[in-house]
Amino acid sequence: MKHSALALIAAVLLSACSGRNHPAQTVSAIPMQAAELVSEARTPIPLTKLAVPMSLPSQFTRIAEEKPGMKKPAPAARVNAANRSALQEPETHGFIKAVQIYPFVEGTVYKLYAAPERVSDIALQAGETLTSVAAGDTVRWIVGDTTSGSGTARRTHILVKPSAPGLTTNLLITTDRRIYYLQLESTETTSMAALSWNYPQDELLAIKRAQDAAEMRAPIAGGLNIENLHFGYEITGDHPAWRPIRVFDDGRQVFIAFPESIATGEAPPLFVSGPKGQTQLVNYRMRGNYYIVDRLFQAAELRLGTKPQSIVRISRGTTKKSKRREKGS
Repeated sequence: MKHSALALIAAVLLSACSGRNHPAQTVSAIPMQAAELVSEARTPIPLTKLAVPMSLPSQFTRIAEEKPGMKKPAPAARVNAANRSALQEPETHGFIKAVQIYPFVEGTVYKLYAAPERVSDIALQAGETLTSVAAGDTVRWIVGDTTSGSGTARRTHILVKPSAPGLTTNLLITTDRRIYYLQLESTETTSMAALSWNYPQDELLAIKRAQDAAEMRAPIAGGLNIENLHFGYEITGDHPAWRPIRVFDDGRQVFIAFPESIATGEAPPLFVSGPKGQTQLVNYRMRGNYYIVDRLFQAAELRLGTKPQSIVRISRGTTKKSKRREKGS
């Protein structure tokens, strides 16, 4: 039956083709069964729906993300992501006995785990003065403060205790030195006895101050031959607070002595005058309240400020002065 139907369709198609060449020729009626087969043959073949892959190449993904009208992450999602990245959890190596020591970094949120019927201590830096304490939940969290020690060793302690497990809140502590951000979480039995901080920035400043103090106590130079000292320098110009009190050289280096207050104020740069009157900034080092210049010069200027600018001139004389003369003429 199938072969006869196909043969009949072929005959019909041949007849149609011959009909194009002979328009006057009529085509005989097609049996109903053959007509149904022709109708089925002319029906478009349905396309199979392809499965979309789970992940697209990066270039397609990028185009999809940049479609106009696409929603950006919600503000709450962005805030939560920032808080998570700033959160500092307690670490095993950070404990000294039962106290968690966090390195203080501005903007970091520090985690404290507490438990009902247990008090956790937040110890501030020695000598730090408490300004205020604010907690997000003051009903289910008890927050207080106390002090220990005296004098420069006096320390402020913030004491916190939850009323039930499964509570979270935040704590904000402001002092005369910094601001602390903490996240509090209560558990059934796990609690931190205490937490505190070390302050890397303060330690670096303390080292720098110790080095500066050592330099102030150290002699400005070694191996000076008193017989070669030359004090014949003239100091003229303005009279700012940093005006040098004496200038001398040993034949190789020039030493410019300033008042002791130069250590806590702004130091002026030194410009040496050339043979044609031009000035240039020269290298020098500061030792205590002295500038040490590793060359001789005939004239120089100390300048500081803009409007008005303070200018102090230093000129070297040609005659050798007595070593007992300490002030410029």
